[in-house]
Amino acid sequence: MERLFLSRFLFQTNEQKVYTMTTKTTTHEFQAETKKLLDIVIHSLYTERDVFIRELISNAADALEKFRHESLTATDIFDAHVPLEININLDEKNHTLTITDTGIGMTRHELEANLGTIAHSGSNTFLAELAEAAKKDVNLIGQFGVGFYAAFMAGNRVLVQSRSWEGSEGHEWASDGSGSFTITEMPGLHRGTRVIIELKEDAQDYATKWKVESIIKQYSAFVSFPIKLEGETVNTVQALWTRNKNEISDQEYTDFYKFVGSAHDEPMYRLHFAADAPLAINALLFVPKDNFEILGFGRVEPGVNLYCQRILIDQHSENILPDWLRFLNCVIDSEDLPLNISRQSLQDNALVGKLRRVITKRFLKFIDDEATKDPEAYLKFWKTFGIYLKEGVTSDYEFQKELGKLVRFESSKSEIGKPVGLADYLLRMSPDQGEIYYINGPTRAAIEAGPYIEMFRKKDIEIIYTMEPIDDFVLSHLGEFEGKKLVSADRADLAIPETEEEKKQSAEEGSDSLAAGLKESLLSWLKKTLEGSVQEVIESKRLVDSPAMIVNPDSYMTSTMQRVLAASRMEKGMGVESSKKNLEINLKNPLIIRLAELQETDAEFAADVAKQIYDNAMIQAGLVVDPLVMVERNYKILERAVRS
Repeated sequence: MERLFLSRFLFQTNEQKVYTMTTKTTTHEFQAETKKLLDIVIHSLYTERDVFIRELISNAADALEKFRHESLTATDIFDAHVPLEININLDEKNHTLTITDTGIGMTRHELEANLGTIAHSGSNTFLAELAEAAKKDVNLIGQFGVGFYAAFMAGNRVLVQSRSWEGSEGHEWASDGSGSFTITEMPGLHRGTRVIIELKEDAQDYATKWKVESIIKQYSAFVSFPIKLEGETVNTVQALWTRNKNEISDQEYTDFYKFVGSAHDEPMYRLHFAADAPLAINALLFVPKDNFEILGFGRVEPGVNLYCQRILIDQHSENILPDWLRFLNCVIDSEDLPLNISRQSLQDNALVGKLRRVITKRFLKFIDDEATKDPEAYLKFWKTFGIYLKEGVTSDYEFQKELGKLVRFESSKSEIGKPVGLADYLLRMSPDQGEIYYINGPTRAAIEAGPYIEMFRKKDIEIIYTMEPIDDFVLSHLGEFEGKKLVSADRADLAIPETEEEKKQSAEEGSDSLAAGLKESLLSWLKKTLEGSVQEVIESKRLVDSPAMIVNPDSYMTSTMQRVLAASRMEKGMGVESSKKNLEINLKNPLIIRLAELQETDAEFAADVAKQIYDNAMIQAGLVVDPLVMVERNYKILERAVRS
């Protein structure tokens, strides 16, 4: 019978430990604090049980990568003929899951050191080391013995059988996670490591193929070594973002897009780039063809899949790109992110912000280049996803300058149905024009039939047409473009300077206007007649043909904003806000000239006419009036007109 040599000794570290050693088996007994520490790792660091499979596959891939690196220079390699791969076997009858790699393997000492990392520190020391590592941006993810302990979330007992690539004898590490482990000699092992998990009663579905396969495809689909589940390779899709884009065909890109985006068509755009500074990034971004939010599918989840060394860290990440780019489907892989020990949250907000800026600016520059290269294709993108860029302008000051180059609107000098950019507007501006003008309306026809663009048409000044309620908010938030201020045409303080020729022409046409005394009398009378509705009645410097127009006294508040706020109040059951407006009147208009005479001869009828002019101006501004009162008054005026 083989003789066993026993020795027993006692020593002090952070806590007292007693070791019982033999030539074949070592048993490690720990104090209660170790159990507490394992509870922290097993029950607190991870929020999803499935990740234990990801962690074990990641450890296996690390071991294979280490072996591949060592084999480049080593000459004497144990089991050199064995292929580099990860094998997963399931036993539903005995409720076990086994993950085997043919990587670098471990010696007895490495098993004790690597898998005993947690056991060699008290919980307070261990957590302090994690905090210190985070401060120093140390990535602990690849350290075998940390993610490995997630196996105890699903396993009653875990066995690790390993043999080093150097050929030393193999050993088995075993523990039930209760605060002790054993290491036993195990002859006959091949190079690499086998992890056997004896599953808990409530985790026995991890011995079913469909369950494990779905986890592999979610988290580990792009591991660079074959992952074989019951002999069948599961990770058949390449990590396309790691390859040189010049070597990738359009069909490969399309197939990859369909895989990561669960799509059935081709992407509208794709952007594939790598960067080394300020962060090491490999990114592949796709723009889909359809906007599912406007198709009625509800708010879409962010399409960012964040990887670290090809292992999925965060699916539908909300941290990496701004929310207004949620329509993108993309894969982003960065080794520079300091992840916490569970790989499930990012620790350094400054680095995350840097990553967001790099990728967002790169994408916006790409889209701007595409808009220049193929304007027609870009307009399709704008009509589909422009609402997201508008959202970005109103909510994200950091990227407003880049987004300003991408917004598109129709204008008085654009083709019908063909939006133009602000840069195109600048090219057509006269040298002495200092501002960019815009006006909102429900349709192009309604805008062009209204009073607000009359002076612009007369002066041949281009004006942008905004036909969505959000558009005024977009341009007011943008504020300026290339040093030119963006100004709404219905602002009360809008002033378009007259040229010398226009001043001369106005003087010649002065006889067609009201005399100074009559003008002051009319303005005063109108303000009194409409005192419940208007704040001021003023002579208009911009009306050409129309008799009157409504403007807001507050220079920042356009009619569009007023309409949106009114609609919001109605939705909340708050009723219509009756804020007073300014009424501008055209003293050269025949109706206004006749009204000035009428208010002196028939004040009652003139008041009805004045109120009707006000209501008409309100309707042209898109604001609410009382239809019953207006219709009744309109009939009175028509009856008077018929009798005359």
